[in-house]
Amino acid sequence: MSGRTVTIAEVAKHAGVAVSTVSYVLSGKRTISADTRRRVLDSVRVLGYHPNAGARALASKRSNVIALVLPLRAGMHVPVLMRFASAVVTAARRFDHDVLLLTADEGTAGIRRVAASALVDALVLMDVELDDLRVPLLRELPEPSVLIGFPAEPAGLTCVDLDFRAAGARCVEHLAERGHEEIALLGAPSVVYDRGTGFATRTREGFVEALGTHGIEGVALPCEETFDEVYETVRDLLLDHPGLSGLVVHNESAVGHVLAALRQLGRRVPDDVAVVAICPDDVAERASPPLTSVLIPAEEVGREAVRLVMDKLEGRVVPDSTLLTPQLAVRASS
Repeated sequence: MSGRTVTIAEVAKHAGVAVSTVSYVLSGKRTISADTRRRVLDSVRVLGYHPNAGARALASKRSNVIALVLPLRAGMHVPVLMRFASAVVTAARRFDHDVLLLTADEGTAGIRRVAASALVDALVLMDVELDDLRVPLLRELPEPSVLIGFPAEPAGLTCVDLDFRAAGARCVEHLAERGHEEIALLGAPSVVYDRGTGFATRTREGFVEALGTHGIEGVALPCEETFDEVYETVRDLLLDHPGLSGLVVHNESAVGHVLAALRQLGRRVPDDVAVVAICPDDVAERASPPLTSVLIPAEEVGREAVRLVMDKLEGRVVPDSTLLTPQLAVRASS
């Protein structure tokens, strides 16, 4: 029967049962004998029947869809974003949910639109700013939501992320333990800080605070994404700070450019300058030399965000704040 939609009535006829029996087998709302259940499921498989999502939604008052609000904006590293998105989609399917993608440039209007239309059961939001304009709306909506990231005032929200403040501090601690006395953070592009994006700001704050804790000198700078811009930043940094011996890079797009710039400027890694990155493991492992790094656990964060939002959908109590402890892997660059 390929080429057209198979109906529930055809499944019932094929299995020799009533339409209501097919419905009960598929919904699990009533106990059906094992033999009848097997016949129905065999017919479903043979005919290629797929339950109508719209009818299912009307019956359950659920769409079985969650919205993912993704930050496809300047300064955001798309490959890492796609890791988060892939993790959310994969985890949602385990809960029999699909994912509707919204881009962050739609702002509150996009969220209001999907909420008002009953298109989604819940929302997962990324690219969280410290003063995020979406936060007041999320507190009002009946649909549950989870933020991957933390605004400045997270009260009344459910948030999950890597503890980026601790990640910045952990990088400083690692370099301090190895005797470095002057280091620098090359962070996200300027536009990311200008927007007040939480993860970048918190990494910088953790880095600066840890300088004082360990009694070493340091500076935190934004870092753009093209080689020419990175080269100029690194060149000027070394000229202005001749005693600098360690770099922390929190910009996946710039990691390779930083290493290339150091080579062109005659600085060996790690002999002259140690480098620590905050990035996915495969980015660190592919670098030359392989980079000591704090992992950005995109897959774990995405799975946890979906688990939290599903728990909220089922009325279970969830923690307001989930911060994942940064894990540093030591490699050849430090």
